[in-house]
Order: sequence, then structure tokens, then C-alpha cells
Amino acid sequence: MSNGRAISASADANPVTTSFVKDFLALIKIGIVNSNLVTAFTGLWLAFQFSNRHFLDELDLMFYTLFGAALIIAGSGAMNNFIDRDIDPIMSRTKSRPTVTGRFKPTAVLSVSLSFLVVGEILLFMASVSAGVWGLAGIISYVVLYSMWSKRKHVSNTIVGSISGAIPPVIGWAAVEPTLGWGALALFLIMFAWQPPHFYALAMKRTEEYRAAGIPMLPVVKGFAYTKRSMLLWILVLFPLPFLLMQLGIWFLVLATVLNLGWLALALKGFKAEDDLKWAKGMFIYSLNYMTIMFVSMIIFSIFS
Repeated sequence: MSNGRAISASADANPVTTSFVKDFLALIKIGIVNSNLVTAFTGLWLAFQFSNRHFLDELDLMFYTLFGAALIIAGSGAMNNFIDRDIDPIMSRTKSRPTVTGRFKPTAVLSVSLSFLVVGEILLFMASVSAGVWGLAGIISYVVLYSMWSKRKHVSNTIVGSISGAIPPVIGWAAVEPTLGWGALALFLIMFAWQPPHFYALAMKRTEEYRAAGIPMLPVVKGFAYTKRSMLLWILVLFPLPFLLMQLGIWFLVLATVLNLGWLALALKGFKAEDDLKWAKGMFIYSLNYMTIMFVSMIIFSIFS
């Protein structure tokens, strides 16, 4: 009977444990952490490759950089949840966040956020001073410039938010080559230009929710037609940027151009789309695949270049 009680107690505890882990991962925005770590690792990897250094000789540097970057991204995400807990209940996409449901108290969220930010910055400064400084720039741009200032006040909030999203690959590069260079600039610009069409597609799908929450996203303020033109412009901006990474070889440039042409074709279809929300969903999915293929291919082509 004691075994039966133990099994029963374990079964009862599992949902609680699972719920806590799920809530914690939602609090730190684990999806954003993972996607930004891909770009941070790409910056780190390319800096190693272009400087003819081997990552196996500097595994401590990789640990400091990637773990530090993960912590400041997670800490910034938690801080964003802390700041937005008054408007998140209005939107279906965010109303189940633990800061809304009350499963995480505001003081606990603030403590987790600040702890992650401090420890993450310590690790980044252990990698290099430059990586630490860029980490601070990422925190300030996301928490202060985006979450606390532009998000609720300016239609340009997505552009401001794109700054922080473009910094992780620079952090990775700066850990290896603190003086940076054209490669780091290329990664920053590609990530910066990629984000507006990516987030505008999401904003189109959630226009009424943003309107209800009083968030001046571009589709809310300017409408769908203006948003489509803006998305097209940013996709065109992406076309020359891969050529800043010519060291990766001709086949990378071919792949990047094909990806850009595919996105351009999809963007042009939007002007004749009968269902704007269905088209926006397709644009959003393409943008996710675009980013993944682009950055993974950079790693692969760097090995053979």
C-alpha cells in the first residue's frame, strides 16, 4: 500500500511540476530565447571561422557567450512580461501568460528578470568587454526603448524593437572579435531588416487585439494597404545585404537571393490577396523559415568556404 500511495503522490505532483515549468518557460519567452541563440551562435561561429580560430580551443568563451546571451534574453523577456502585465489580459495571444493568471507574482518576476540580467552580463563581460557592452545595448534597447517607451506610444515601435532583435549575432561576434567588422554589420543589418515584415505579418493577424490594447502597431494606425507596402520595402532592403558576406561563397549568395525572391513574390501577391489574414499567416510562416534557413546556411557554407 505504501508503494501505491507513493505512485499516487507522484502522479498528483507531476501536473504541478509540468505547469510550473511551462509557466516559467512562458515567462522567459523560451521561443524568443531559442531563436535569438541561433543568431548569436551564428555570429560567434562566423567570427571564429573568419579569424581562423577553432572553437574547440575556446569552449569556455563559447559557454560564457551563449549562456550569458541566453540569460539576458530570458531576463529581458521576463521584464517585458512584468511591464506588460496590465495590457496582456486584453490579447488572446498573451492572456495566458503567468503574469496575467497570477501564477507568478510581480515581485517574483522582477527578481527573476534582474537576476538573469545581472548574471548574464557578468558572463558576457567574462567573454569580452565588447560582448558585455553589446549585451547592455540589447537590454536597454528592448526593455527601455521598446517595452517602456515606443511600444505604447509610437507607430515606429516595431522598428525600434528591431534594434534589440539584431544585437544577438553582434554579441556572438564581439566575444571573438571585439572590434567587429563587416561580417558583424551584415548580420546586424539582415536581422534588423528581417524583423519589420516578420512582425507586421503577426500584427496584421492580431490587429483588433492590438487596437483593443491601445498598441499603435502599423496595421492599426495606417491600415493593411500601407502595411503591405512597408513590408515590401523592407524585403527589398534585404536583397543586397547577403553580399556583405561574400566570404561565404557564391552558393550562399545564390541561396540568399532565392530566399529573397521567394519572399518578394509572396509580398507582391499580397496586393491582390482576397483574404488578407490568410496571406499574412503565409508571410509570417515564410519569415520564420527564411530566418532559420539563412542563418543555418551561413554556418554550413562557412565550413566549406
